[in-house]
Amino acid sequence: MKNVTERSDGRCPWCGDAPDYIEYHDRVWGRPVTDRNELFEKLCLDGQQAGLSWLTILRKQSGYRQRFEAFQPERLAGWGEPEIEAALSDTGIVRNRRKVEAIVGNARALLAMEQDGEAFSAFLWSFVNHQPIINEFHNVQEIPDETAESRAMSRALKKRGFRFVGPTICYAFMQAVGMVNDHLLGCPVREETVAQSRGVAL
Repeated sequence: MKNVTERSDGRCPWCGDAPDYIEYHDRVWGRPVTDRNELFEKLCLDGQQAGLSWLTILRKQSGYRQRFEAFQPERLAGWGEPEIEAALSDTGIVRNRRKVEAIVGNARALLAMEQDGEAFSAFLWSFVNHQPIINEFHNVQEIPDETAESRAMSRALKKRGFRFVGPTICYAFMQAVGMVNDHLLGCPVREETVAQSRGVAL
């Protein structure tokens, strides 16, 4: 994200020129998400990004949804070796055993949390005190790769058995689901997303 040039249209420059990436920037990134399954899906997909570009995962998102039971934890938690092997033969996803197994393990970790009385959405949003952090950055070089909040989230998730949830992955997740609003000053969708962020009450 750091090695990008400014755009003539003022958008955050990391989204480049690909129409699907621009759509993601304009319609998804930085808009608050509180739905439990949506949060689970995005956390898992950000983990799939490890070592790859987000655009690679974005373009496989429909394939992931189809293969991974629409990211319903209750269904994924019951997966065994046959389902994992089937996923590893699916060209619609990134065929990495550790990453596939992480999605299944994360589903089980989420259900274990809920069995212990922890609501997944409230747990995640607690790291920003249940209110989006609205930053005021002028350029992408100012945006951190991780923060104290993402490090705390990473530690807590790992403690509960989640995988592929390092602090950098957690910060990317927090940006994507609107826990942090990192749309740059001057970005044409910043005002709208900030209004949405200020309207969140959890």
